[in-house]
Amino acid sequence: MKIIIVGGVAGGATTAARLRRLNEKAEIILIERGNHISFANCGLPYYIGDVIKNKKDLLVQTPEKFNKRFNVDVRIKQEVIKIDGKEKKVIIRNIETNKNYEESYDKLVLSPGAKPINPFKDINNEKIRTLRNVEDSVEIKDYIENNNIKNIAIIGGGYIGVEVAENLSNLNKTKITIIEKSSHLIAPLDEDMAKFIHKVLRDKGINVILNNGVKEIENEDNKLGIVLEDKKMSADFIILCIGVKPEDMLAVQADLKIYPRGGIEVDEHMRTNDEDIYALGDVVKIKNCVTEEFAHIPLAGPANKQARVVANNICGIETTYDGSIGSSILKIFDYNLGMTGINETTCKKNNIQYKTIILSPYSHATYYPGANMLNIKAIYENKTGKILGAQVFGKESVDKITDILATAIKMKMTAYDLEELDLCYAPPFSSAKSPVNLLGNSIVNEIEGLVKTVTWQEVEDLENNNNFEVLDVRTDKEYEEGAFNDCIHIPLDDLRNRLNDLDKSITYLVYCRTGLRSYIACRILSQNGFEVQNITGGYHYLTCI
Repeated sequence: MKIIIVGGVAGGATTAARLRRLNEKAEIILIERGNHISFANCGLPYYIGDVIKNKKDLLVQTPEKFNKRFNVDVRIKQEVIKIDGKEKKVIIRNIETNKNYEESYDKLVLSPGAKPINPFKDINNEKIRTLRNVEDSVEIKDYIENNNIKNIAIIGGGYIGVEVAENLSNLNKTKITIIEKSSHLIAPLDEDMAKFIHKVLRDKGINVILNNGVKEIENEDNKLGIVLEDKKMSADFIILCIGVKPEDMLAVQADLKIYPRGGIEVDEHMRTNDEDIYALGDVVKIKNCVTEEFAHIPLAGPANKQARVVANNICGIETTYDGSIGSSILKIFDYNLGMTGINETTCKKNNIQYKTIILSPYSHATYYPGANMLNIKAIYENKTGKILGAQVFGKESVDKITDILATAIKMKMTAYDLEELDLCYAPPFSSAKSPVNLLGNSIVNEIEGLVKTVTWQEVEDLENNNNFEVLDVRTDKEYEEGAFNDCIHIPLDDLRNRLNDLDKSITYLVYCRTGLRSYIACRILSQNGFEVQNITGGYHYLTCI
């Protein structure tokens, strides 16, 4: 069997290695147009920021080592420029000699990845860069260091844009600006949770411009003029982090099925409409496990899993890829952000009946030094309690909690299951009742009718309604340090003795610092004939958003 793989890195190189482990006799050829077949894409911003000192550390495998270990014919600086599916052959261009040649195949694997979006290609200026590979990161870093760059604009506030901003801020006293067209950074986040990110970045001196797209970039002597929707600014250097799109032109030319907005269509075996051609990684669209819609999810984790599926099926081991829930994590200075599943926007788009809940537990037992507050937002089906999505922000335990919730979503678990999870506990690591258990408890309380919850956004929408009052049950000291406007203040420990001060004809929306004491207050009041709702997230959440 002769197998040609187009593209390396997470998809192609992993497929090649798995193929060899399954079939020692197969002829495997890996074609890569770049200089490296396997490098750490996700590490590129950290090389720019000098966290990773040596660019060689970004290289997972060299062509020579890969060939020696796996007996794969690795051809770098060569590019497949045409696929002939009927004759089962490809035309390859040697980039160094500019000569073309043909190779036949029994099976073809497409893993060319995705390319950065650049709507400003007509601007020929070395001060405008995108970040895709090791060479890009080296060139960006060298240019900034060698040209005394002091004012950098990052256009696009997704994962890469935020990571690049953080790492550039570590280099020197460079002014960093992130420009984002939408209302918040990190598109998969809900806007309320994104405000935690905005605050951290701004506290670190990074200028964040939102709701403002770039209309034009102009050459201005030694600077670049950036024309926004409502103003104009300048920068010494621009990094485009607008997003990526699948490199699917080869597939288009080969008459493979492509989605209207790009991305190769594959079945559950990662096979295209040509039974001898497979595709994987950032070039395909895959099923979202929650909505069952097909989407572009350009992450290394799914690509590695798809590589195993492709290799298995080529070697006769029938395997399916069931889709992704888009789990990801991001470091932002001293904080971490974890995301998994779907957000509120997706729920609304798909008419999913959902509710949200905000929890702010501590990362581990508070009596053990170093405990930090977390902010967890969960999205769940309002009747069944099935977990649909989660966003976790904090200084520690973010990866652990996000991974647990990702597992829950993948396995279609409900809040009732979260309550029962038997998770590790010792004071340095967690609490006897894990934040995940607490999340399950809180959702179940809502479903079982022990409490009704309301968000701060909903409270603000009710400000002109005379049928409710906001009740603050924090301590006197907490209240004096700041409170919601026009609220009633009765500390929780005084509440039972002051029930006569309250009016049973109106609804009380109750809050404390994080939502726990206000839940207790709601239980006291509801059992004494009052109509109450607990404001999820508490005052801590309100002051952050």
